Amino acid sequence: MRIVFNLIFAFVGVLPALAETDEHDYSDPDPWIGINRVTHNINDFGDRILIRPVAVAYQNVFPRFARNGVSNVYSNLGDVGNAVSSLFQGKVTGGMSDLMRVLINSTIGIGGLFDPASALGLVEHEEDWGQTLAKWGAPTGPYVVIPGLGPGSVRDGLARILDGVFDPVLYIYPVSHRNVVYGARVVRNRAGLLSAEKVVFGDKYIFYRDAYMQRREYLVNDGEVSDPFADDF
Repeated sequence: MRIVFNLIFAFVGVLPALAETDEHDYSDPDPWIGINRVTHNINDFGDRILIRPVAVAYQNVFPRFARNGVSNVYSNLGDVGNAVSSLFQGKVTGGMSDLMRVLINSTIGIGGLFDPASALGLVEHEEDWGQTLAKWGAPTGPYVVIPGLGPGSVRDGLARILDGVFDPVLYIYPVSHRNVVYGARVVRNRAGLLSAEKVVFGDKYIFYRDAYMQRREYLVNDGEVSDPFADDF
């Protein structure tokens, strides 16, 4: 836990530095568009030749009830991070709700295969350390496409480190088993996006960028969204 709190204090320490870029962020949210497009194209190529075909096979081979079970397990693991992030944002009710979800789904739900917590009215909250840092005053920072991971921002990219620390998968041993769980999650997440591909139009880079930034703003502001890229259209 000492390492965790050291990381937290380190992130708090960089908040003033991030804040210095705030004025620049509003005038040009995507100053690194050149390298971002290159990274986007590389990520997209890797997705088309490797990750997407595996995700399609996963969706076609496994029946819906099996895929639902896998999704429930990963959602249960994700509730741990949701709870921690909620509590650090001062959202005590939401944090305790997610903790109860983990307890109920991990026991009655047989390790998360089933989701009795939702049937009991315990709603899942989508929270992460990017939202927590925003709550603490860190600006978004410039948009950045992360190699192998996709759309992000300076704040959210840094926050992924803390998200990883509070991810129960990190503590699975041996490491070979952990990597299998990580890989399966990538496939499961990608399969969940297959149905959304039909709504992508125009410049794919611009579409993904706008969709990501608007989604992040929605989450950070608990439902209120503005469009910093509106002038692009």
